[in-house]
Amino acid sequence: MDLSTSSNAGGRLQISSEVIAKIAKLATLEIDGVAEVTLGNVGVKNLLNKIAPQNPIQVELKDDVADITVAISVYMGAKIPEVSEKVQENVKNSVQNMTQITVAKVNIVVVGITEEAPVPAPEF
Repeated sequence: MDLSTSSNAGGRLQISSEVIAKIAKLATLEIDGVAEVTLGNVGVKNLLNKIAPQNPIQVELKDDVADITVAISVYMGAKIPEVSEKVQENVKNSVQNMTQITVAKVNIVVVGITEEAPVPAPEF
């Protein structure tokens, strides 16, 4: 567990990489076109993940600067470059605003495409 530590008037503040990952996940899911934050289910990789599960969001902290990698699945028909750019901006802004940690870069890995969720039939 990486920690970002800073001093304030009353003592020290530590923010774990897990908290940064949670902020990044919520910021990612706010973007239209993102189906889910996931590692995907790719054959042998999926089998290995069941043995040693990994997080679809990786946070690397070095000297209070974060590099974040987010693995996502997008909806069919979404414009992947546009969705990725919006995710990068939202993750960076959300993490920096909530934690005061500088985000150097946000890498996006698109691991899958999901069919658009069906629209529920109107109730009468």
